[in-house]
Amino acid sequence: MSDAIVERDRALFGPLSETGRGFYLTVGVLGLAILWGAIAYAVQWSEGLGVTGLHQPVSWGFYVTNFVFFIGISHAGTLISAILRLSKAEWRRPITRMAEVITVMVLFIGAGQILVDLGRPDRMMNVIQYGRYQSPLLWDATSISAYLTASTFYLYLPLIPDIAILRDHLGKRRWLYAVLALGWRGTERQWKILNRAIAIMAVLVIPIAVSVHTVVSFVFSMTIQPMWHSTIFGPYFVAGAIFSGIAAIIVAMGIIRRIYRLQSYLKPIHFRYLGQLLLVMTLLWFYLTFAEYLTGYYGNEPEEMKVFWSKFTGPFWPFFWAMVVANFVIPMVLLVRLRHHAVGKTVVASAFVVVGMWLERFIIVVPTLSNPRLPFPEGQYWPTWIEWGELAASFGVFILFYVLFVKLFPIISIWEIQEGRDVGLKEVEERLLTYLPDGAADAAMPEREKVLT
Repeated sequence: MSDAIVERDRALFGPLSETGRGFYLTVGVLGLAILWGAIAYAVQWSEGLGVTGLHQPVSWGFYVTNFVFFIGISHAGTLISAILRLSKAEWRRPITRMAEVITVMVLFIGAGQILVDLGRPDRMMNVIQYGRYQSPLLWDATSISAYLTASTFYLYLPLIPDIAILRDHLGKRRWLYAVLALGWRGTERQWKILNRAIAIMAVLVIPIAVSVHTVVSFVFSMTIQPMWHSTIFGPYFVAGAIFSGIAAIIVAMGIIRRIYRLQSYLKPIHFRYLGQLLLVMTLLWFYLTFAEYLTGYYGNEPEEMKVFWSKFTGPFWPFFWAMVVANFVIPMVLLVRLRHHAVGKTVVASAFVVVGMWLERFIIVVPTLSNPRLPFPEGQYWPTWIEWGELAASFGVFILFYVLFVKLFPIISIWEIQEGRDVGLKEVEERLLTYLPDGAADAAMPEREKVLT
């Protein structure tokens, strides 16, 4: 890629070269959150899970809530990015990498929640040594491992040309970029192989992503716990994952756009399109949620109704109705009309959706376990400072990973932006020339070359 083309997108090098006070302040705050989580985990390791709020019958709490939440957000990236690539949506180009990075980062955090929840992480080896596929838990481990592997390749492949650009045009960390670029020179053969590999991964990653959250739902729905034993849980979890994933992308876009002054790349139209998609997912989430609770209510099974009323009017009502407001009421108010203030409206709505979807996971896990079908006494769960520390550390590690990625690699793909310009100019050129009379195309050639250069 020529120096002139790279210079046109020099703004994308800003996050890589600028390291101001804000960066160190952010890392410091995140470091404190991670330190809190490390201290909490050290105490839990030393004294056991008894230091948490977990007990019988509520043996799952914040840890499993976080697991389902982070695995759900992972659909943000690879699934949305892959669908937009395959559909050749040109407006995708500035946002695909942001989404793909979210996928890889949160998968690590989500998988780590299981290690924390085990209490004894050495027991994880038992899954590998003695795992049996009769258990949905092993399906979980297999699908998440496959998803993490595929997502990592899907993130890395489109990064290669940009890493080569950094190798050739950025003085810092040149040795690192030289290794990661894998000898990329931008030859015709290399581009052909790369585009084919990206297309293959885009096709493969979609069914893997769908299978992951379907399998996560099986961990719940294949039990006989009240309000878990439901056939709708598969599509319900997948729709919720895509819903929270889109919201996470929009929040990341809004923050990066503001901090690194990338308004010329992340335009209101990108937020408007994603906002419309978020609105569709809002309606789908509400439909599936309504169907789930309506059928439970009309079934009127006594054990299920205990859980039902504990959510609607019982001890969990603040969390349930906060979930409804955050996931449905606020997005409907803000996203119906996006002609004006599209950026602010979509970012605010998305922030509420992220919170609301975490509450949804909490509402699925804890009320059911608090009202068990088996002959256990009812139990009330409230997290201790240990679990709050792990929650803070989980978000801290995710955000820190994301910040460090932005400092090392272009968060907006340079080569895809340039490719989009070329595609756009070619489409405009061909469309305009079809309206000219015969023979006028040759006369327009000098002006056309001037525009293209």
